[in-house]
Amino acid sequence: MDIARRNNVTVTGNPHGRAVVLAHGFGCDQNMWRLTLPALVEEYRVVLFDYVGSGRSDLSAFSEDRYGSLHGYARDVAEVCEALDLRDAVFVGHSVSAMIGVLAAEAAPERIGALVMVAPSPRYIDDEGYRGGFSAQDIDELLASLESNYLGWSAVMAPVIMGNPDRPELGEELRNSFCATDPDMARVFARTTFLSDSRDDLKSVRVPTLVLECSEDAIAPREVGAFVHRAIPGSTLVTLEATGHCPHLSAPEATNEAIRSFLAGLR
Repeated sequence: MDIARRNNVTVTGNPHGRAVVLAHGFGCDQNMWRLTLPALVEEYRVVLFDYVGSGRSDLSAFSEDRYGSLHGYARDVAEVCEALDLRDAVFVGHSVSAMIGVLAAEAAPERIGALVMVAPSPRYIDDEGYRGGFSAQDIDELLASLESNYLGWSAVMAPVIMGNPDRPELGEELRNSFCATDPDMARVFARTTFLSDSRDDLKSVRVPTLVLECSEDAIAPREVGAFVHRAIPGSTLVTLEATGHCPHLSAPEATNEAIRSFLAGLR
């Protein structure tokens, strides 16, 4: 299988620099990193890709069996890293991709040497002693709405997720990204994402890790960032003065500064 074609892999930046893999979240594609790219390309070899079902990936490669679990997406990440023969790469994952990165690092430890988790959430549903931000009923209703009217769901949820009502163009961009994603594949990814529970997987992390949270985030509240930070020994937690779930779009300068600072501290 042509992994580069399957995941629409793009490699740019400094060919001699350490590899940095940028992984998008649900309903997005690699274009969401366009404001981060300029901050990295001079020093680092930057790898971008689209998950199967998103962006310009090969839709014929989609399998509900494979992508009905975050492990399926993690296998894709490991295969991309192997195809490019990456060693000790830094994996930067937004939202659900932060957890996919945890699984990929566990599956291919020689390929991934550090993690940057942007607005991560290991579980979206509240549990005893844990606040994920949503009740089980909230998630059931969210998924039912998405599955019955994906375009309508996208129009309503994109501004909520983006969280910058004074900058409606950001919500509109996210809505357009959602709407460009194949609805049937998006339904599978959404169910995989919002019903996931990766809390125990955090214990497997053995690499330097940066946890980036936003000061206000309707999808991943501050309690979640604190939980992830506590669960990963030696991790660094940075709270961005940013609103919403996509700080790489709404507050790119602060996000890029935090990522670059973390990268500079790696050996």
